[in-house]
Amino acid sequence: MDISGKKDIISRNLEDVRRRVDEACRRSGRSPGDVRLVAVTKAVGVEEIGILRDLGVSDFGENRVHVAAPKIAALSGDLRWHMIGHLQRNKVKKALELFDVCHSLDSLILAEEISRRVQPVGKIVTLLVEVNTGGEAAKHGVEPQQARSLAMEASRLPGLRIVGLMTMAPFVDDMEVCRECFRKLRETADSIRADESETLRMEQLSMGMTQDFEVAVEEGATMVRVGSALFKGLTAG
Repeated sequence: MDISGKKDIISRNLEDVRRRVDEACRRSGRSPGDVRLVAVTKAVGVEEIGILRDLGVSDFGENRVHVAAPKIAALSGDLRWHMIGHLQRNKVKKALELFDVCHSLDSLILAEEISRRVQPVGKIVTLLVEVNTGGEAAKHGVEPQQARSLAMEASRLPGLRIVGLMTMAPFVDDMEVCRECFRKLRETADSIRADESETLRMEQLSMGMTQDFEVAVEEGATMVRVGSALFKGLTAG
């Protein structure tokens, strides 16, 4: 498919996603400006990302450091890159060079490694604590009752700023199951607000993907991570 055809498809998909976000905001009495779209680009290349950039998208999410690196290097513009996948400690140094935000802080050991790596360069790293609200053994993230202690301990480390929480709901057809996971994340954030400080703020709730982002918005998401809904209709590659 030539680039013109890709532009047409991606433009229509983006318009549809934005419309659905706006409608979910209206249903829940929120402003569409309260929700940031993070385009998940792990399955596409530089050309598709560039099309979204030209359409006004500025936030992009990648799951793997080594996959993201050449894409980030090839793209210009005022773009904000989000690490949304599990971050291994041996990838921290490279991740800090590439990403503006990490959504997947899931242990104090990882927080300590990030702090150790960032101190020599004098940078402040923006992080979200990943919470396993669905209780799924195969997923990363701390249990909801552990999120407060991790957020507080990490926020005390030099160079770290905790700005919110992230979760992934189970891949199920029943949206009420997803809704409960998103509600649990919002309630967990609410329980941490009494402990907020300069380096600990519950400003962001990163929740909702292609299959459930409308429900996430209704439950308070400030960032939705959408991939396949933006690129449906494109041929492979």
